Amino acid sequence: MTPARKTEEKLAVLATKTAGESHITMTQAACAVCEHRPCVPACPADLWTWIAEEGRMALEHAGCLECGTCLLVCPVGAVSWQYPAGGFGVQYRYG
Repeated sequence: MTPARKTEEKLAVLATKTAGESHITMTQAACAVCEHRPCVPACPADLWTWIAEEGRMALEHAGCLECGTCLLVCPVGAVSWQYPAGGFGVQYRYG
């Protein structure tokens, strides 16, 4: 029997193919008024970062797991999300 892999080990072998454009967009003005910014801790790939000094949200879409969590947890409707174009996006390995 194969030993179970930790989540971090599984995520480390993912491949992502991007088309250059993000499949996730956000409205910076809405992010700026959001008090708790639940997208930051909720993202399992840790792609959202609040840059307090600049008063803006940063997003690294290239490592997205395409789970849609950011869309679901955003309380101000700042996130627009869609699946990447065919042939692009995350490639899961090892189940």
